Amino acid sequence: MTDSVPCPDARLDSHDALAGALARAGLARDIRAMRPMADTGLAHTHVWLSRDAIDWVARLPKQSQMGLPADENLAYQAACFARASQSGHAPALHAVLPPGPELPRGGLLVSAIRGRPARLPDDLPAIAEALAAIHGLEVLTAADRPPLHAPADPWRAMREEVARQAEWLGHAGLSREARARIEGELANLPKHLPTGPGMAPCLISFDAHPGNFLITDSGRAVLVDLEKCRYGLPGFDLAHATLYTSTTWDLNSCAVLSPEEVADFYRRWRRGGGPASDTTALLACRRAMWLWSLTWCAKWRTQHRRNRDTDASGEDWSAELSDDALLAHVRDRVDHYLSPAVIDRVGDELDELRVDLGD
Repeated sequence: MTDSVPCPDARLDSHDALAGALARAGLARDIRAMRPMADTGLAHTHVWLSRDAIDWVARLPKQSQMGLPADENLAYQAACFARASQSGHAPALHAVLPPGPELPRGGLLVSAIRGRPARLPDDLPAIAEALAAIHGLEVLTAADRPPLHAPADPWRAMREEVARQAEWLGHAGLSREARARIEGELANLPKHLPTGPGMAPCLISFDAHPGNFLITDSGRAVLVDLEKCRYGLPGFDLAHATLYTSTTWDLNSCAVLSPEEVADFYRRWRRGGGPASDTTALLACRRAMWLWSLTWCAKWRTQHRRNRDTDASGEDWSAELSDDALLAHVRDRVDHYLSPAVIDRVGDELDELRVDLGD
C-alpha cells in the first residue's frame, strides 16, 4: 500500500492532498471515503473514492511516461480514457483535477472497476475480445487525433522510439552476451513492413500487458491503465498482451504461455473483429514490441538511480517515487529479461510462433 504522492518539496499524504484538490474542484460533496490502493505501478498513485453514486478511482501521476508537462500529460491521458472507453472495455472519464498546490501533476477521476486480476491462459479470450473492440473503434480524422500520438508511419515511429531507448544499452551494465544479442535483434528489424491489410493505424493502448486488465464478474476484460494510447498498429498491443516479458511482469497475472496459446490468442482476436492483418506484419510488430521492452529495461536500470524531478514535470523514473517492494520487483524483472538465457528464450519463441501462426 502507499499513501503518498510526489510533490516538489516532499511526498504529501495522498488523502490530504487529494481531499484538498477535490474540494477546490467542487467534487468532494458525495465522497464518503478515500482508500489508498496498492503501489503497483511506476507512473501513478491510485486512490479508491467511495461515493453515493458510482465509485471513482483517482489516478495521480508520479510522472509522465510520454515526457509531457503536467497539463499536457493530463490532457493526453484524458483523451486516452475518453476514446478507449467507447469500446466498453475501459473505464469512463469523469473529471480532470488540474495541477495545483496539493497535486503538482494533477489527476484524473475515472470509473472504478470491480474485478479480479487476469488469469492466464484462461482469460486470454476476454483480453482478445477487449483489444479487438478497442482496435475496431472508428478512427478519427487526422485533424481530430491530437493530442494522441498519431505518426504518419507507425512502423517507422516505433523503430525510432526503440532506437532512442537503445542508446541506454551502453549504460545499463549489460553482459557482453546480452548486449550483442539485443543489438543483433535490433539490426534485423525490417525497415519497412509489407503493405496490405491491417496496416492502417487504429487506436491502440500501447500498454496492454495482462497486469493492466481486470476481469469483471461477467467475464468482461477491462483495460484500466490508459496513458500511452496512440494511433498505431494493433500488432503492438497483441504482442504486449502475450510476450514473455509481459505475462511474467505482474505478480497477480504471472504465467508463461506456450506458442500454441499465443497463436490461439491471435486467432481469437481476429475472430473477435480485429482488423485483418498480415501475419508477417503481426510478427514483426511482436519482435519490435519485445525490443521496445528490452530497451526500456536498459533505460530504467540507468535512470531509476537519479533523484526525482523536483519540477514535477515530464518523465521521471526515480526510485524515490515508488515503494521499496515495487522497486525490488521491477529490478528483479528487469535483470531477468536482460539475461542472455531469457533473450534467447523469447527469440526462439518468436521463431516457433511463426510456424504456429502460419496461414
